[in-house]
Amino acid sequence: MTVRQLNVDYKESPDRKTPLAMTRNIGIMAHIDAGKTTLSERILYYTGITHKLGEVHEGNATMDWMVQEQERGITITSAATTCFWKDHRVNLIDTPGHVDFTAEVERSLRILDGAVGVFCAVGGVQPQTETVWRQAKKYKVPTMAFVNKMDRTGANFFKVVEDMNKKLGVNVVTMVIPIGAEANFTGIIDVLNEKAYAFGGDDGTQFTEMPAIPEDFVDLLKEKRTHLVESVAEVDEEIMEIFLNDEMPSVEMIKAALRKAVLGGQLVPAYCGSAFKNKGVQFLLDAVVDYLPSPVDVWETKGMDPDTEEPKVREAGDDKPFSALAFKIMSDPFVGRLVFFRVYSGVAVRGVNVYNPRTRKRERLGRLLQMHANHREECDNIFCGDIAAAVGFKNVTTGDTLCDESAPIVLESMNFPEPVISIAVEPKTSGDRDKLYTALGALSDEDPTFTMKSDTETGQTIISGMGELHLEIIMDRLKREFNVDANAGQPEVAYREAVLKPAEADSKFVRQSGGRGQYGHCVLQLSPKERGHGITIENKVVGGNIPKEFIKPIEQGIREAAQTGVLAGYPLTDFHVDIMDGSYHPVDSSEMAFKIAGSMGLKDAARKAGLVLLEPIMKVEITTTDKNMCDIIGDVSSRRGSIVEIETQDSATRVVANIPLAELFGYATAIRSLSKGRASSTMEPCIFERVPDAIQKKIVEKTSK
Repeated sequence: MTVRQLNVDYKESPDRKTPLAMTRNIGIMAHIDAGKTTLSERILYYTGITHKLGEVHEGNATMDWMVQEQERGITITSAATTCFWKDHRVNLIDTPGHVDFTAEVERSLRILDGAVGVFCAVGGVQPQTETVWRQAKKYKVPTMAFVNKMDRTGANFFKVVEDMNKKLGVNVVTMVIPIGAEANFTGIIDVLNEKAYAFGGDDGTQFTEMPAIPEDFVDLLKEKRTHLVESVAEVDEEIMEIFLNDEMPSVEMIKAALRKAVLGGQLVPAYCGSAFKNKGVQFLLDAVVDYLPSPVDVWETKGMDPDTEEPKVREAGDDKPFSALAFKIMSDPFVGRLVFFRVYSGVAVRGVNVYNPRTRKRERLGRLLQMHANHREECDNIFCGDIAAAVGFKNVTTGDTLCDESAPIVLESMNFPEPVISIAVEPKTSGDRDKLYTALGALSDEDPTFTMKSDTETGQTIISGMGELHLEIIMDRLKREFNVDANAGQPEVAYREAVLKPAEADSKFVRQSGGRGQYGHCVLQLSPKERGHGITIENKVVGGNIPKEFIKPIEQGIREAAQTGVLAGYPLTDFHVDIMDGSYHPVDSSEMAFKIAGSMGLKDAARKAGLVLLEPIMKVEITTTDKNMCDIIGDVSSRRGSIVEIETQDSATRVVANIPLAELFGYATAIRSLSKGRASSTMEPCIFERVPDAIQKKIVEKTSK
């Protein structure tokens, strides 16, 4: 059948059960402990997927299926599931809130069409909230807000909305008004429809429409509804015209205009409730269906041609050539290596070959699985707009595009933050050595922010991640999932190296030992770049002085040399290299010779340019009482930190500081001791900055021994 939506034509497969326009791919994102998983559990309960309410604190939440998640009461890996609400199919992903697992949020948001930001009614906008909001903005994901924990002491819905406007720079419209707060949170007023509802039943799952708006809320409702209509009028000319004529647009008109504004990222609708007490979740589900996009609204997916690198778009529809993005790899003890993917166009059919433009090879779609957290349902087809997993892929990694070989496309991939902390690991017995390498390889395959490498000088295996908790979980998984006993060293900071000024190197690699020799020659120009730039290389060779087939090996040599560093063995980053000139020998030149020449050239140029060490700086947010303020600020200064912001709240003070990671090991324990348990802190990677000369000298001396 052909369906028409938003002035676009597309065809749907007759085997499809839910129309594409009635599909929603959404994620739940928030700061740690805002109640994401509890909200996800309630969504599963209300949509009939589960018949028993799972609780995070009891370790039986459906979406927290890993042993480590159940023990710690936190989400570590994003779990995907499918549910149905008012004939709409909702593919739901519950993402982690802890900063150490930010890659899970990044890759989930890349393939989602919409997101629900969860806010604590007491804490408001917290550090990790700002991070996930930035990630959503980067991928242009339309968002709505759910202010959770309205039953907690100190809950204030309107204060959180004000906080969102100020800190996130978004235009929030309040769609509901809470009736009461804290222990007296008894109902909700629907601002758009001007109706009041009272929560009932023993567990709060029931609600009934009240005969009238409570008198205390009549004026507030009028004010909030006027604000809602004004906000929509600012972004919709038709509503503006009606509003200027002193008329009130119909509810259907406001809903249609609001949906358009949400899809365009101009407005963020805000709802509230208490997921733990089962209140307000149904209103949020209605809003997901009403205001968040379907794959049809997203419509075109941008990419490029793998051969010409020209921009290319792929439209949605089951009849279009197949394209999908692999966004997550998972090792399952029962089925093996699972590759999660989102279908952007066409249909994934079991047993059919698909093309991977990165490897330029075909991969066979083995078993296709619809995932419900860690439970699986086998399928023959996965339709456009759906999220699923496949078994049987041999060489697919996170960010790979899978497509029809006759219509190849490379979809926009994901960028992940660099690891900031490292530890050395070694097997407890020699028999565990091979098992350790296999297990670490599988874990790094799953997680793009977890890396492993061998130190050639010490023979140690070094693993790196996003924080102490991240590596702690990795060590735990090694033992439980892979049955590998390993010892871990003390955590160390993952420093980076950078160059100070431009420099040039003329690098020649020549070997002659009877018979065919080796010859590679290149001239490189190295330039420092701003923090976060990464590594870029440009070929400026003219006149065929270096044949094209040898340019790639030079680039490989440069990148490999950058990985091992020059000053102290840490990766060299934030630079640009121009390959200016060179020469070749018609017989002796080879890819290996030019690769070595590129590697030597980078190291030579870097030494001439002057090198400095960079260290990861963490953005630390500390919540403390006024009584402990001076001690906290003094401690921040002693750790080479700088205060960014101090904000006094109702009963506490919020201090934001930038502190080097090297000074923060064991900080959670130190701050508890300093404040007698009254202060708490959260941290996230902020930026890499230059290490002071005196400290750099010590680090270089230590690594050169």
